[in-house]
This record gives sequence, structure tokens and C-alpha cells, in this order.
Amino acid sequence: MYYVYIIQSVKNKRYYTGCTRCVESRIRQHNEGKTKSLRGRGPFQLVLTECYDSLAEARKRETQIKSYKGGNAFRRLVGIFN
Repeated sequence: MYYVYIIQSVKNKRYYTGCTRCVESRIRQHNEGKTKSLRGRGPFQLVLTECYDSLAEARKRETQIKSYKGGNAFRRLVGIFN
């Protein structure tokens, strides 16, 4: 199984999307500063996870979510209703 996840920085309130085989381990890596792209932006809290059978499906969904660019579709996904 592969997972698409959205995390939010407690520090700057921004959202980040990724995919992984183990969500718990990946979030721990982010929070420990072991991921170069998000180092210094944590701590992070998990906002959303979705499960997929293949890496290809998960990556496709990750790309789709990133294409939302914080618009209304993204806000609905993470439960922000303005």
C-alpha cells in the first residue's frame, strides 16, 4: 500500500503534500529535520491520508492535489471552509 499525505507546519501554517509507504515514519523524518526540503519548517501535524494500491496511483493523486495550489478544491480537501 502507498499513502498520499498532507501535513501542516505548526510553525508557518503551510501545507505540504507527499507520498510514502509508511506515513508514521515519514512524518517522524520530517519532524526530526531529516528531509532536506522541509528542514527547519516543522514541527508538522498530519492533516490527511489517502491509501492507494500502487505507487503510480499515489503519485498521480499527489500531483493532482499539488495542482490545486491552495484553491477551493484544496480547502475542501483539508476541511477549510471560508
